[in-house]
Amino acid sequence: MSANIEALKKKWEEQPMLRPKIESVKVNVSLGVAGPPLQRAKTIIRNITGQEPADTIAKNTWRAWGVRKGQPMGCTVTIRGNHAYEMLMRFFHAKNYQLKERSIDRQGNFGFGITEHIDIPGEGADYDPNLGIIGMDVTVQMSRAGYRVKKRKYRTAKVGRKHTLTPEDTKAWLVDKYDIELI
Repeated sequence: MSANIEALKKKWEEQPMLRPKIESVKVNVSLGVAGPPLQRAKTIIRNITGQEPADTIAKNTWRAWGVRKGQPMGCTVTIRGNHAYEMLMRFFHAKNYQLKERSIDRQGNFGFGITEHIDIPGEGADYDPNLGIIGMDVTVQMSRAGYRVKKRKYRTAKVGRKHTLTPEDTKAWLVDKYDIELI
């Protein structure tokens, strides 16, 4: 795998537009209930990320679970820019810099779960008996320079097949940037 990583790094130096980058890091907490547990989870997420989380709303009614349509069920926050790289480093520390290869999809995006927020280093992740302990899902959307063409309003276009991000690119980027062990 290291020969493949070196070849991709050389290719990225020759063609900087091919270098992968983080588009966004999404942190999601799904509780299934509203009220005080949701407020405590929002406080924990706000302390860890430094951003205000948004509510996630139930789309359907599930009477057996006591869930009503339109009821807040969890919270989520989207992190972009340089702050996303810093937060991802903290999240990987909580996972001991290990990631399962099957966590990476065909477009090069990946996700993983953190069972207890107290495993995340840094301020805001300390244990508070009034708040409790929560788990969270982290989803990372990867892109390359030039991906804006598929999202812009004027003259949208497809990203070419040769410019599309692959799982191998993401794996090489993770090993190079964060020294991740792929399991």
